[in-house]
Amino acid sequence: MRYWWVNQNRTFRHEVPGGYLWSPKKSQDGSINHFYETMREVAPGDLIFSYNATKIMALGLAERPAYTCPKPEAFGAAGANWDNVGWRVDVNFKVLLEQIQPKEHMALLRQCLPQKYSPIREDGIGNQIYLAEIPQRFAQP
Repeated sequence: MRYWWVNQNRTFRHEVPGGYLWSPKKSQDGSINHFYETMREVAPGDLIFSYNATKIMALGLAERPAYTCPKPEAFGAAGANWDNVGWRVDVNFKVLLEQIQPKEHMALLRQCLPQKYSPIREDGIGNQIYLAEIPQRFAQP
């Protein structure tokens, strides 16, 4: 099992209720984006932390590997600059009743952040990325 953190500030209201993650395959300039490539690494049973509006708002289990899929029409203007075909991962999300604000727990979390490609900064604010792997020690008590 691997652990993932997805920043969904523009797409949370579509992806979590819809049961999926979606990203373009490449950046706007056509270059490879590490945080879109990670979609291809997600496997069934992987745990996904959904971050939106400064909080971990949902947890999900990946149901199948990434596959090519058209951009969801529901994204509307949120994805206006993204390609029309990208990666989709089906996820069984559960919204948390008590959402977690990482900024309030950085004394503990700071030591668990990955040194490269961290989804949040040491001050607890989210980085401008989509999907990042997080270490097991970050995800487990």
